[in-house]
Amino acid sequence: MTITIATTGDSMAQRARTKSSKNHKIRKPGRFWRWLERRFATPEFSGGMLLGLSAFFFLAATNTLAGWLYVISGVSFALLGVSFVMPRQLLQELIVVRSPVLEVSAGEELMVELQIHNPTKTPRYLLELCDLPPEGLSQITRQELVLDAIAAGEKFYWQYAITTQRRGVFQFHGTEIATSSPLGLFRSRRSLPCAQKVVVYPRVLPLSQCPLLDQVGDDDVRQQYSFDRHYDAANEGLTKTLRPYRWGDSIRLVHWRTSARYGELRVRELEVTISGQEVVIALDTARGWSADLFEEAVTAAASLYFYALKSQRTVQFWTPESGLLQRDRQVLETLAEVSIAPEHHALKLPSTAVLLLTHRPEQITSLPLGSRWILWQEQPQALPKSDSPGLTIAGGEPDLETFRSLLGQLQGRGESQEVTNY
Repeated sequence: MTITIATTGDSMAQRARTKSSKNHKIRKPGRFWRWLERRFATPEFSGGMLLGLSAFFFLAATNTLAGWLYVISGVSFALLGVSFVMPRQLLQELIVVRSPVLEVSAGEELMVELQIHNPTKTPRYLLELCDLPPEGLSQITRQELVLDAIAAGEKFYWQYAITTQRRGVFQFHGTEIATSSPLGLFRSRRSLPCAQKVVVYPRVLPLSQCPLLDQVGDDDVRQQYSFDRHYDAANEGLTKTLRPYRWGDSIRLVHWRTSARYGELRVRELEVTISGQEVVIALDTARGWSADLFEEAVTAAASLYFYALKSQRTVQFWTPESGLLQRDRQVLETLAEVSIAPEHHALKLPSTAVLLLTHRPEQITSLPLGSRWILWQEQPQALPKSDSPGLTIAGGEPDLETFRSLLGQLQGRGESQEVTNY
């Protein structure tokens, strides 16, 4: 893990030590001591020793009536009183601001930056910063930093990186700052608000092709428009432009004269084929998914959505809860926070051609014309008859090898390939 620390210019030497804690048991003080530390202050070891000695000298003074013992106990109690009050006052005027966090995909590093500002005219010494990442975001549950000093009127920038382990919408809360300054006898802790929402998108597989998605809507187009010699010879303004041949284009759309001139295949982009470029990626969220298969389906949905955008197709995303979504940010946030529905319900799919991602075989029997499907199964079983072609994917834990296999199947290939994030 890389920790980057930067400070604004000041003449005082500032040193920081960082420490991170993973998901293991951390010994914590009792509930009463935590409450006392946040509300007032708790004695350090030296403070506890001085408190015991002060009580001893006071009892000895009342027993012997020796004035010097009263003086020693009085001065000790005065020091303890100042040490009890000062740490909390030193923390009250500090300001913590969390910089906006950029969205990342699962498995990538998330950069967190905090700005600690000391607006007072006196420096602050011996500060312990503790930031708590949201539960489930990373294996790191605590990120700590010990700051020797921060000068008066200066800002201190603390930046650290954590590796995200799953998709989701997470919420950073406050940051805790503790100090035992100025005498080191009592310790006080304060939580400073600096909330920030973090969106972790699902992993995106770099698809170079996807025959199943490319064929969505083909049956509907064939029913409305006949690819015969009349279509090939259309001269009523249907030709929009000529473009290079892309995998999946119909050979009937090749303009041979222009192709011979340029030395490469050129196809006609027709107004009537634009309707066939529209695709709806539908995710079935009904109860019955296993957690691993559902995560794999969400990864496939995100990958197919980005592939459709890269292919310059009009793409929409649909779930039973969200309905049709087309704005990129809405789709990505929906994919980040989508979860398995608690109910087992029938799908009311859009009337247009869809690419359905589901775990229920009965849902593939009555899809709209031109649709395709991808079915996840934990155990191989016989499938019902369906008029729409599709792909069956066996389940597995969502590790790198599984994602490589999924990438190969979506691209219509059997071999494993390297998986990276966008």
